[in-house]
Amino acid sequence: MSLWFTLFKKEWLEMVRNFKIIWVPLTFLLLGSMDPLTSYYMPKMIDALGGLPEGTVIEIPYPSPPDSLMMSVAQFDTIGVLIIVLITMGLIAGERKSGVAAMILVKPVPFGFYITAKWAASLLLMWLSYITGMLASWYYTGVLFGWIPFGEFLTALILYGVWLTLIMTLTLFFSAVFKVPGLAGFCSIALAIVINLVSGVLSHRLKWSPALLQTYAGEYLHSGEFSAGTFPSILLATAAIIFLMVFAIIIFRNKELSG
Repeated sequence: MSLWFTLFKKEWLEMVRNFKIIWVPLTFLLLGSMDPLTSYYMPKMIDALGGLPEGTVIEIPYPSPPDSLMMSVAQFDTIGVLIIVLITMGLIAGERKSGVAAMILVKPVPFGFYITAKWAASLLLMWLSYITGMLASWYYTGVLFGWIPFGEFLTALILYGVWLTLIMTLTLFFSAVFKVPGLAGFCSIALAIVINLVSGVLSHRLKWSPALLQTYAGEYLHSGEFSAGTFPSILLATAAIIFLMVFAIIIFRNKELSG
C-alpha cells in the first residue's frame, strides 16, 4: 500500500501546486454563503438604492431555513458540478495526452493503484470543498433565518454528497476513456444534464434515480423523514460508482497496453 500512498501524495501535491486546495474550497464557500445573504439583504439593498417607484408594493418573504439551505444546494448542482467536472476531466486524459501516464506506468505501478489514487485525492478535495460550502450556508441560514438541527443538516449534506461523488466518478471514467480532457468534461456534463432532465420529468417512475437525491435532501429537511426512493437512490449511486471505477481501470489498462 506504500506505493498507493505515494501516488496519492503525488496527486495531492499537484493540487497544492495548482492551488486547487485554495480556490476550489473558496468557490464553494462563496456559493454556500451567497444565497442566504442575498435573500436576507435584498430588500434592504432595494431600500438603500432608493426603493421602488411610489405606490409600488412588493413584499419579498424570507425563505424558511430548509429553503435557504436548498438554494445553496441548487448552486452546487449547477456551478458546483461544473467546477467538479473541470478539476477532474484532465486527471487521466491530460496525463495520457502529455505522456506523463506512460512514464509513471513504465514502473511497476498497477493500473488500479493509478486510477484509485487519483479518485481518492479528487474525492477528498471535493468533499472538503463541499462541506465548507454547506457549513457556510448552514451558518448564515441559522443566523439570518433560523437554525436547522445539525443532525438533519448532516444527513442532507451526505444525501446530496453521494450525487456529487457520482458526478466526479463519472468524469474520471470519461477521463480514462478519452485522451482529450474537454471531451471527457463535455460527456460528463451532457450525461448529467440528461439524467437530471429525465429524472425530473419521470420522477414518479424513476424514484430510485440518484439525480433525485437533491430533492430527497430537501424533503428530509422539511419533514424530518426519508422519502421512499432515498435508500434505493443511494444504493444505485453506490453501485454506479463501483461500476464506473472498475470499468475505468479495465478500459484504461486495455488502452495503455494496446498503445
